[in-house]
Amino acid sequence: MATETSTEKRPSSHPTTDIDDLRGEIDRLDAEILAAVKRRTEVSQAIGRARMASGGTRLVHSREMKVIERYSELGPDGKDLAMLLLRMGRGRLGH
Repeated sequence: MATETSTEKRPSSHPTTDIDDLRGEIDRLDAEILAAVKRRTEVSQAIGRARMASGGTRLVHSREMKVIERYSELGPDGKDLAMLLLRMGRGRLGH
């Protein structure tokens, strides 16, 4: 007769429900992330317009490096994410 050891896990009584709940949470988080990215893009583009209107440069390299450093906390993919966010915030350069 087999007995369950401490390293074995009993399946949840309703694994599909657990998965559905977790997927629902991911969907809610994705909606929050999308809203935050859209807002971040709007704010970044507004900053670029304001800087150019006051005779400054559209981009500030030191600021972008700080953003990349912050996202590096997530590892190599974090750097990639930072680069994508920065690119989205720049909009179309020269326009």
